[in-house]
Amino acid sequence: MPSAMFLAVQHDCGPMDKSAGTGPKSEEKREKMKRTLLKDWKSRLSYFLQNSSSPGKPKTGKKSKQQTFTKPSPEEAQLWSEAFDELLASKYGLAAFRAFLKSEFCEENIEFWLACEDFKKTKSPQKLSSKAKKIYTDFIEKEAPKEINIDFQTKTLIAQNIQEATSGCFTTAQKRVYSLMENNSYPRFLESEFYQDLCKKPQITTEPHAT
Repeated sequence: MPSAMFLAVQHDCGPMDKSAGTGPKSEEKREKMKRTLLKDWKSRLSYFLQNSSSPGKPKTGKKSKQQTFTKPSPEEAQLWSEAFDELLASKYGLAAFRAFLKSEFCEENIEFWLACEDFKKTKSPQKLSSKAKKIYTDFIEKEAPKEINIDFQTKTLIAQNIQEATSGCFTTAQKRVYSLMENNSYPRFLESEFYQDLCKKPQITTEPHAT
């Protein structure tokens, strides 16, 4: 696994755990956390691969809550490198990128972006208001469980806007988070071993003809 996979947490990630120190013990603890998350990340992506490795028959009966993903062809995977939007438009790509962000302690960025996408599609004023407050509580306010890294001025503006929620409440924050992911996490994802493997075309082996 390339060392680039686990660079120190960049500025595109959310606030660091305030309990983390700088001594040898805290460094050891952080490395252990990274190894654990890397294992989790690898197992998630392995699940996607195994889930689509063989065609099989479609499952019948009750619908499973677990989403299934179709493994992309090398050509399809290569399209993800052409634009960040190409990656986000693919269900498999989005799931893989989300798992990658989790390994980098930045999963809150894609979760916030997805929450904003859902929010913009909401028509009911009542639902718009309740969703706005939930997004603010989950991602924006100080000490939020999934607090994203945006400036104080933007946070203040959002706090004012959600009093009378409109579909554009989070536009500025969403654009900033999108830019952070596109300029930081996205390039590292494209360099990851998992993505490189997806882009490899299977080698065709030919058996020598009998003489």
